Amino acid sequence: MEAILALEDGRIFRGQSFGAKGERYGEVVFNTSMTGYQEILTDPSYKGQIVTMTYPLIGNYGINSEDVESHKLFVEGFVVKEYSKIASNWRAQKTLEGYLKENNILGIEGIDTRALTLHIREAGAMKAVLSTEDPNDKSLVQKAKDSPGLIGCDLVKEVTNRKKYIWSKIEKARFKVIVLDCGVKYNILRELLKHKCQVIIVPADTKADEILEMKPDGLLLSNGPGDPAAVKYVIETTRRLIGKVPIFGICLGHQMLGLAFGGKTYKLKFGHHGANHPVKDLKTGKVSITVQNHGFCVDIDSLNKKEIEITHINLNDQTLEGMRHKKLPIFSVQFHPEASSGPHDAQYLFGEFIEMMKKYA
Repeated sequence: MEAILALEDGRIFRGQSFGAKGERYGEVVFNTSMTGYQEILTDPSYKGQIVTMTYPLIGNYGINSEDVESHKLFVEGFVVKEYSKIASNWRAQKTLEGYLKENNILGIEGIDTRALTLHIREAGAMKAVLSTEDPNDKSLVQKAKDSPGLIGCDLVKEVTNRKKYIWSKIEKARFKVIVLDCGVKYNILRELLKHKCQVIIVPADTKADEILEMKPDGLLLSNGPGDPAAVKYVIETTRRLIGKVPIFGICLGHQMLGLAFGGKTYKLKFGHHGANHPVKDLKTGKVSITVQNHGFCVDIDSLNKKEIEITHINLNDQTLEGMRHKKLPIFSVQFHPEASSGPHDAQYLFGEFIEMMKKYA
């Protein structure tokens, strides 16, 4: 069946559908990862986005039940040059197409993903519609224009877990860590568990007083989707917890800290999505290859440099990738140190969080 991807600026891409049928809206972005499509599909930070894979062949190692990053798929649509109808891997339990059908996610293949990626780089990420139902180009472009987009949109409320829960009970836990769930990836929780932390996940709208009542040794502000400035309740909670508990922010959590410190965020032209982004640690000079997935960024110039130290910089575009409070036990990074999917260069940051909690216990 024919599928059409229509962008709000009038650009049209025609291909063949795989997965579910229907019509979906979202901001179209590109991801430069060569592997890890299952982790990408299940990353809550992709809520509201149609993801284009730049690597040409996707799906050849299939899908398994262990590599998920959340309880369901969150992408609005999936765009590839060619999907593999055959899943050849000893861990594979189903095919990519079967997985998309099962979760009602639209896929399109057979389009020139290089052309689409170059167009997004030139024109920027933009609103789009993916459809197997409407064959009219003008109609689809208008639908894309009329869709809500991401700016000013609180998508955290659509991905956060509604109830508090314990990730995994362990004996003789070293620390109790509260995770404010804005769309947390499972591997963040797995990494904390490796360090013998008792991990308690709470909904994004949990108040600061409720968190302090649990007497945590540390707080982790998780990743998540959408415009950080729109999630005012998390910003306020973060602001109230500054100086009262050690805090580690990842991705959206990093942006929440930036806003709570009085800084500003802005939308990047086409975002950072992939597993090959070079980030420099300004203290050591070491460059890590990192996993990234974000469309917004904290404005470096908006931060109070008397209180906040810049720790990491993106070497592709010099944007802010990490910061630390000069006096309080607080630090954050824009990239994903949990490395799912992607390189393990930045996993040491979980160790730094542990050392920070140990120091301020």
